[in-house]
Amino acid sequence: MSTYTAADLSRAYAADRPEGRKFHERAGRILAGGVGHDLRHFEPVPLYIARGRGGRKWDVDGHEYVDFLLGNAALLLGHADPEVIDAVARAMADGSHFGNDHPLHIEWAEWVGRLVPAAERVRFVNSGSEATLLALRLARAFTGKTKLLRFEGHFHGWHDEVVHGFQPPFDADGSLGVPGSVRTNQVTIPDNDLQRLEEALSSDGDIAAAILEPSGASWGRVPLAEGYLQGLRTLTAKHNVLLIFDEVVSGFRFSPGGAQQLYGVTPDLACMAKVLAGGMPGGAVVGRADIMRLFDQLGDARHDRHGRVLHLGTFNASPPSAAAGIVALRRIAGGEPIERANRLAAQLRSDFNDILERMGVAGYVYGPASTFHVYFETDRDRVRGAGSRSGVQTTESRRLKGMPGELITQYQRRLRHHGVDLMSSTGGVLSSAHTEADLAHAAEAFEATVKALRDERLVICF
Repeated sequence: MSTYTAADLSRAYAADRPEGRKFHERAGRILAGGVGHDLRHFEPVPLYIARGRGGRKWDVDGHEYVDFLLGNAALLLGHADPEVIDAVARAMADGSHFGNDHPLHIEWAEWVGRLVPAAERVRFVNSGSEATLLALRLARAFTGKTKLLRFEGHFHGWHDEVVHGFQPPFDADGSLGVPGSVRTNQVTIPDNDLQRLEEALSSDGDIAAAILEPSGASWGRVPLAEGYLQGLRTLTAKHNVLLIFDEVVSGFRFSPGGAQQLYGVTPDLACMAKVLAGGMPGGAVVGRADIMRLFDQLGDARHDRHGRVLHLGTFNASPPSAAAGIVALRRIAGGEPIERANRLAAQLRSDFNDILERMGVAGYVYGPASTFHVYFETDRDRVRGAGSRSGVQTTESRRLKGMPGELITQYQRRLRHHGVDLMSSTGGVLSSAHTEADLAHAAEAFEATVKALRDERLVICF
């Protein structure tokens, strides 16, 4: 694999993507912000993808990538799964949208209820952000309380109440246009500290719910300590605070019943999306029947919006999304796609760690289930004190989510140059459609990338 200096690589990368540059110019003239999602920004040229198949995708210039982004983790079965495509096509042939409920809607909900421990009732939405927004409304309605307990580094979407606090510095504003008043209804603490949790719950009787990613912040990038979820479940129940699991990524990926099934901890409410809809738009809030009953129209007291939780949504559980979701959940129910993706991810983590070990780089690769995260230690004092790769391991969210921006940029650009795309920052997810050849290509690209980062002194060696 060819090597370039950082400046040369940027020029070569852009020169090799003439069609991508044309789309980038067009996007700049019409798309607000130039892209459709903030994480799609990329210098010198964002990716413009023409097609995907299995564990790979191809851009408009014909470049092929081993894909660890996978539709932002939505594609556990890989790109263009034939059974999913056929189900969506059959649904579309009967009508893409009715504005009414339909049989596929009910069947989809039944599959969710069958698989997810917390899902006594199901309500579909269109995305993970919609799911967390609705779950918070439900929690406040059920408890009569107003405050939300959050954990530093955990991501729950882009709406006003949760757009801050997931990236360091955790106390900074997350976006322009968000009123400061949202913070008055929130308590934010670090995770992995049950004593701090007990103190927070004991000192404020107006906390309606605690929400977190049961995988650990950012789909496992900041791991949770063993026993923390169990302690969290005990303490929230003790203080009559609802426990909400954000399973937008972990749902149906960590196990057929999500992280809650894998770790044996059942929340009061859970938010689902991504794998739920088999690669189509879709999300859901699931939970205890007594809480979800707040959606019901029962008698005069709850017949209007003042007596129940209001929830609308033109495309909730649209036929194509329901059709794709049914196929995905039926396949996932037996566990085989999850088991295969997990095996491949474990192999990739092992291969990448072997490369770091062989090169003496201060860093390591880790992650639960079918995910992987790469951490490079850039604090020379920590490296000197560690003496080995195991010594730089950390659970500090500010370190794991605070690697230098230039390092991350060069890491991502070099991997893309070598035909590998990531989900975010330094990690990604695998699918059941990835192959051994995909892993071999990824390992070769990773080795070339790390060598270049070492030569540029962006990573540290022992």
